[in-house]
Amino acid sequence: MRRLLKVFAAVVLLAILTVAAILLLLWVQHRGGVTLPVPTGPFAVGRRTYVWVDQTRTDPLAPTAGIKRELVVWIWYPARPSAQAVAAEYQLAALRAAWADYQGPVIRNFLSRDPARIQAHSIRDAEIAPNQPAYPVLIMKPGKGMPATDYTAIAEDLASHGYVVAGNDQTYSTGVVVFPDGRIAHRTPAGNPPEDLPESESMRIFNRLIEVWSADTRFVLDQLARMNASDPSGIFTGRLDLKSAGVFGHSFGGATAAQFCHDDDRCRAGIDIDGRPFGTVVQEGLRQPFMFLLADHGRETDAVSRQILADIQSIYASVPAGALLLSIRGAAHFDSSDMALTRDRYTARTFGATGSIDERRALAITCVYVRAFFDTYLKHHPSTLLNGPSSVYPEVRLDARK
Repeated sequence: MRRLLKVFAAVVLLAILTVAAILLLLWVQHRGGVTLPVPTGPFAVGRRTYVWVDQTRTDPLAPTAGIKRELVVWIWYPARPSAQAVAAEYQLAALRAAWADYQGPVIRNFLSRDPARIQAHSIRDAEIAPNQPAYPVLIMKPGKGMPATDYTAIAEDLASHGYVVAGNDQTYSTGVVVFPDGRIAHRTPAGNPPEDLPESESMRIFNRLIEVWSADTRFVLDQLARMNASDPSGIFTGRLDLKSAGVFGHSFGGATAAQFCHDDDRCRAGIDIDGRPFGTVVQEGLRQPFMFLLADHGRETDAVSRQILADIQSIYASVPAGALLLSIRGAAHFDSSDMALTRDRYTARTFGATGSIDERRALAITCVYVRAFFDTYLKHHPSTLLNGPSSVYPEVRLDARK
């Protein structure tokens, strides 16, 4: 009996030491810094932040009736370099604090990087680059629950190649939104319904939510048009090429890109990055060039997964010209966002948030194909990457209809 007790005690001690070692490793990683991929284009990148209130809409997602819809919008753009340039923080201090409270101590201290130590490449409030009279505009939609800043790597890379990228937090759907006056908006059940609902109820709720997100996208594009006509700061007046406007997003943001392109002809091209389609676009299709950029779902054979693929194929088949359907071998759902670098690698892979592909490789592939698509259909600079398989990116499976 004593021998068994000693063995049991040794096993318990070993388990405690193992857990302690893992927690120590995670804590050290949390404290370590990480630098996002360096933008690959010739332009420096500026970033500005705005708060816009849609006076025409009462917010259906707010916890209190009668509130006007209000959005925090981040704009990344080609910038004029300056010796006095000040680097933009990845997240502002108030936002970091709010997210830390929202996530709790385990995620905050062990499963994610300290956002104060994440190094991006944007310049705060810089002048727009003078190289071109105006720049094509892209609206970027985050995944449900995620802030726009979780897509900084993609936004910065596009801006460095001459795009103005406007990404908005989705108030009451994004986990936490912090307004400049100190107000904090948390997600609500209406803005962030659970994923595990019965299929018929899930479709009904998400079809209603996507109408709100599409209306938000329309509002952001309207505001950019007003800014282009007369920007109070003078920065963007006459500098936005709104005749060359595209929309892209990840997850539910990708679904929103498809629905918005269905709803608004100002969308000249769009991209859905691994998002399940919702809304009337599933039945009615699209007229503009559109690309689906998917993670690796080859092993998913359940009924819901088959239906999602069928909906994607239906939209894809409706596009009269410029339809692309891509998937990245070894990639999982969050490999196309900064989360691939800002969350702990091993726990993210264990729970399927990221895949077997190298995180920076997945982000690089996402950036290059998103840019190639918009270069082709907004700048009219056709990219050979969209013609078929690439020896440079063999991980990409591509089906293209010109």
